[in-house]
Amino acid sequence: MSDKMINDEALDIVFRDARTRNGWEARDVSQTLIQAVYDLTKMGPTSANCSPARFVFVSSDEGKARLMPHLMEGNQEKTKSAPCCVIIAHDLDFYEHLPTLFPHTDAKSWFVGNDDLIKETAFRNGTLQGAYFMIAARALGLDCGPMSGFDQEGVNKEFFAGTNFKANFLCNIGYGTDKDLFPRSPRFDFGEVCEIL
Repeated sequence: MSDKMINDEALDIVFRDARTRNGWEARDVSQTLIQAVYDLTKMGPTSANCSPARFVFVSSDEGKARLMPHLMEGNQEKTKSAPCCVIIAHDLDFYEHLPTLFPHTDAKSWFVGNDDLIKETAFRNGTLQGAYFMIAARALGLDCGPMSGFDQEGVNKEFFAGTNFKANFLCNIGYGTDKDLFPRSPRFDFGEVCEIL
């Protein structure tokens, strides 16, 4: 075992005891904390450091009013009560930033004109960054409520008009309660889904 392992308490916070929350305390999430979560998130690896994820933190009443029409009915009330709903998206023009983010080679040329590679890379790495975001949020004391039930095209038109950003998933963040908390669902055992060759 490495002497650099985090302790069991930290693993409980991030993974074992963490739950998808549907109920929320009436406590705001500060801008300072939001920025701290991002500052951890950005350190997670992406291919060629492409960093395609884009985050919109919807916490105001006005912002939520714009978001509500695009949510499935079952996701509306819990999003209204959450301090903040994060739209986790990816930028299909991410490769334009590679001269800055990956300066030691001409990585931008790998993508120019290759739409399939652009979409695949943006989606894969943006999803990775969304997972890093949730781990970072939990590590800094926040609870998460990730969601897929929304009209992607509607969210893109409402929040990303004039950009090449595409919404991937949503994640409510804040301080969760046990309201509407479902029993933890089963997970696969190692031998059911893993193989060592």
